[in-house]
Amino acid sequence: MTRKPLWTPDNQTIKKSNIYQIMLKNGLKTYEDLWNWSVKNKNDFWSQTIANLGIKLKKEYGSVLDSSLGVEQTQWLKGGELNIADSCFQNSDDAIAVIFQKEGGTIEKVTQIQLENYVNKIANSLRDLGVEKGDFIAIDMPMTLEAVAIYLAGIKAGNPVVTIADSFTPNEIEIRLKITNPKVIFTQDVLERAGKTLPLYQKIKEIDSPKAVVIKVSNGVIPLRRNDLYFNDFLSDNNQFKTVIQNPEDVITILFSSGTTGKPKAIPWTHTTPIKGASDGFYHQNIQKNDIICWPTNLGWMMGPWLVFAALINKASIALYYGAPMGKEFGSFIQNTKVTMLGVVPSIVRNWKNTRSMENLNWNSIKCFSSTGEVSNPDEMEYLMQLANNKPIIEYCGGTEIGGGYLASTMVQPNIASTFSTQTLGSEFILLDEDERLVDQGELFLIPPIMGLSNTLLNQNHHKVYFKGTPKYKGKTLRRHGDEIERLENGYYRMLGRVDDAMNLGGIKVSSIQIEEVINQLEFIKESAAIAVSPINGGPSNLVVYYVENNDSFEPEERLQKVKQIIQQKLNPLFKASNLVKIKFLPRTASGKVMRRKLRDVYSKQ
Repeated sequence: MTRKPLWTPDNQTIKKSNIYQIMLKNGLKTYEDLWNWSVKNKNDFWSQTIANLGIKLKKEYGSVLDSSLGVEQTQWLKGGELNIADSCFQNSDDAIAVIFQKEGGTIEKVTQIQLENYVNKIANSLRDLGVEKGDFIAIDMPMTLEAVAIYLAGIKAGNPVVTIADSFTPNEIEIRLKITNPKVIFTQDVLERAGKTLPLYQKIKEIDSPKAVVIKVSNGVIPLRRNDLYFNDFLSDNNQFKTVIQNPEDVITILFSSGTTGKPKAIPWTHTTPIKGASDGFYHQNIQKNDIICWPTNLGWMMGPWLVFAALINKASIALYYGAPMGKEFGSFIQNTKVTMLGVVPSIVRNWKNTRSMENLNWNSIKCFSSTGEVSNPDEMEYLMQLANNKPIIEYCGGTEIGGGYLASTMVQPNIASTFSTQTLGSEFILLDEDERLVDQGELFLIPPIMGLSNTLLNQNHHKVYFKGTPKYKGKTLRRHGDEIERLENGYYRMLGRVDDAMNLGGIKVSSIQIEEVINQLEFIKESAAIAVSPINGGPSNLVVYYVENNDSFEPEERLQKVKQIIQQKLNPLFKASNLVKIKFLPRTASGKVMRRKLRDVYSKQ
């Protein structure tokens, strides 16, 4: 059953939108006309988008896209030279670039010129430390003013930034450092969150890690390793730095996304990847000059860099709350800073609905919400809309290897909770069943070229991961992504989850194998299969573990507790197992592969 729209744009909203302006320029009557034009005329669409975003180029490109080597190796802005960090400083010097509040603190504001000077100081400090152009640096810390400045400084100085989520265990941090081998890592001494002090630098000390630059946030004294230093001792006084100009395909960031092999994929972003994210923000989230954008996230997840670029390139402000986004103080921060676009993960909304912690606040400044990371629940999304007096939710689905989304909503179409109204502008896909037939419910395959799509992986075979064995469509090469999508009768879309052995837990993508490798270390488990099960009414997936017993040394409830503990200790404290199911043997294919999809079907029918 398709729900009715809870929000429909009025004529004024449509005419003020960024989408309407590009429609007007190109003489297009409807949004559908615009989307069709954007995928059939990609050169025109992307060249106009680059102009709309004001992307700063040191040398103009010869062609916006060149697929002469095949769509797997499309070259964007060929012949051009730039550094995408320069496009993040296009507003006036006194415009607010970052608004932030520490837990229990007051709201602080940083102007664009203050941020730019801070970025330049850090870039000079990198050179003083002996970090040369091309050396990797790493960031393992929460989303703070310092994190944003360090991130932009690395890019400006020609030092690709390896981003690692602060929630990771020492083991997961070490895996990412071994893949990338950065010269220095930036971190904090501790995390202060919800009244708790959590170790962060200590996790770096426990592993084989490079020189650390430590930002001190606590009052306590934590001894540093011999070669490590505090951020205040690292920071230069020189606030002038000449941007390192590079080729469009030069790497600016390494992000990680779980594949189905158990090893995280190291995905390089280039100077053109942020253009995709900023483009989505411009058209779909309708970010405009001096808007205020808040999205609780981390640089270790793609929405962290997305937030930096989608806000700053569009001349908007980034709003950062340093505490957990669950209590009243976060809601008051949204109210008092007059946030205009608030991004969420559905799990957060579920918490707000259960605790009612965001009620009785004035969120009227919000023009729209945006939701990503998990399948959302329509009842919870309708609740979210009402927290700001019925504002639309831009559902947003994509991936780290896309640099943005392939499905979204807009401010010019009716808004229906937990559904997507459109494929993103400039991108297209088809849905296929297991027999490679076009269907309204099936596996999504992208049709490249699309700005933002990765061309390489640092530690895996890119062709094998995304292209090997994919079918052709009307002679076109297809790229796999792994999501299952349903196209509804009204032309909107619904996300159903993953078709492969990856899953989204709390907005974080993780593979079944990663979870199983950890669980199989428990003495009572012979082998296991981890699956993600969507609730009947939709919403964030629940982690369910099937296992074959090795011995019966623990009671059932104690076993579940041990599974929960080992997952949180060795993978991520945000991952929570909801059920543990004993089975005589795991179902397998003739070749011996575990049939996790069959287990999902069995569990869902119980």
